[in-house]
Amino acid sequence: MHRGVAEIPEAPCGASPAGEERAEARGDARLVSVLFPAGPGPLPEEVRQAPDSFRDLGLDQVVAAVTAGRDEYDLAPFFFAPLPSLDAVTWRQEVMQELDEPAARRAVGTFAERMRTVRGHLETARKSSYDLERQRWHLAAAELYADAAEGLERELSALDLSSRGLLAFRTELASLVRGEPFATLAAECRSTAAALAAVRFCVLIRDGTVTVSPYEGQGDFSVAVAETFGKFRKADGKSYLHTFRDGWGMNHVEAQIMERAALLHPDAFGALARFSSEHAAFVDPLLARFDREVQFYAAWLDYADRFRRAGLSFCIPRVSCEKEVSAREAFDLALAGRLVREGRPVVCNDFFLRGAERVLVVTGPNQGGKTTFARTFGQLHHLASLGCPVPGREARLFLPDGVFAHFGREDDLATLRGTLEDDLTRIHEILRRATSRSVFVVNEIFSSTTAEDALFLGREVLERILRLDALGVCVTFLDELASLGEGTVSMVAGVDPNDPAARTFRVERRPPDGLAYALAIAEKHRVTRRWLEERIRP
Repeated sequence: MHRGVAEIPEAPCGASPAGEERAEARGDARLVSVLFPAGPGPLPEEVRQAPDSFRDLGLDQVVAAVTAGRDEYDLAPFFFAPLPSLDAVTWRQEVMQELDEPAARRAVGTFAERMRTVRGHLETARKSSYDLERQRWHLAAAELYADAAEGLERELSALDLSSRGLLAFRTELASLVRGEPFATLAAECRSTAAALAAVRFCVLIRDGTVTVSPYEGQGDFSVAVAETFGKFRKADGKSYLHTFRDGWGMNHVEAQIMERAALLHPDAFGALARFSSEHAAFVDPLLARFDREVQFYAAWLDYADRFRRAGLSFCIPRVSCEKEVSAREAFDLALAGRLVREGRPVVCNDFFLRGAERVLVVTGPNQGGKTTFARTFGQLHHLASLGCPVPGREARLFLPDGVFAHFGREDDLATLRGTLEDDLTRIHEILRRATSRSVFVVNEIFSSTTAEDALFLGREVLERILRLDALGVCVTFLDELASLGEGTVSMVAGVDPNDPAARTFRVERRPPDGLAYALAIAEKHRVTRRWLEERIRP
């Protein structure tokens, strides 16, 4: 595990209002979170809206894929906001590494499945029209909840944990499970369930009348009937079994039968009613928070496994406040997700910035992987700021206060602005909000104006980014922007030396070849080799 070498001031983190009462009852001043380091104040508020850069960077597609099938946990907000400090990033990286181990992943997965069933039982209870049915589903949910909490505590206790987040949670979980309130809940739900399981009664159906009477040792006629007709059963014969309705819930006849059974067994059903009343809300805030927060890790690790199975690498990046950054075999997650599904290869790229270098200026032919490379740079820095493993064999990344993306867009009638005006307006707003801790991804802006004006405006934007001392990547057709000074580094999207029309999709660190803009103009006016051959073909 790599740790940062400098720290940014951190917002306080501590107990959430939802858990204060139960946490204080356990003699604790905070409610443990596995996503945020402990602190004296409330846990950070969730950001409910995705950053403006998400769509341009393809992160909206990534988060949608990560959270698919987990809508009940509302995980997307956790992916929207970068963490404020290196300590917070390291906190998550530690937990992520431990949950990537099979035993820990199984423990969390089993707990999540049980809690999902608990919620299902409670929802069924809520929908029920009959008190006894509602109470029994509630009791079943409490039984499973007790099993889930005890099972998780038992499995975590058997693990050799080292992450601060899981260690703190395990301590609080042990205190909860061994405390008197939980012990009382577990004992009462199990004794109540045992009493109900011992209930026996007889049902006589005759001439449209249903009679419920005490069980007095009568034989089980279903067994006798099965034995009598067993000799007529054939393995390959036609089945006359009837499929009854598979919906949940009792009908009115079943409900009345149970009401009369309750009159015959007042102690067992009285205990059921008392349990439902006294333990109406039994899920502790500690476990409710863990159940949701741990899915952030599980969802990301499951997502990363899809790429690992395809032979691609994910790594825990070294995150710091130093502006020397690098990555090996990195790739665009949004594009790679589609390529992996289609069984196509994914091209990885490397990059680094060192010393006074701040901005990668990427040139090269159209459809050569320039935009994909720029998105990769932005994705890696945002994901690293969340404490997530990032796509690549190894990475050293900067902790930004935000990733700002500016991609060229088509005219929008709603804004009544032309393309150039829209480019200028949006980049001005980004530069106004950005700081020296920001990361920029600028992709082919000012393409709607002349080459001379685009060069002037592009130079102005890059110089302002350099004056901010911010990091970034700029995709452009203008080779001149790659040599503004020691702060810029030229990278070029490669082509096959034997066939200049074939793209390698590898972006290499080397001087521009001077052909990118010319090729773009030739393509625009359809005078490239491909177009000329098309025209002269007989």
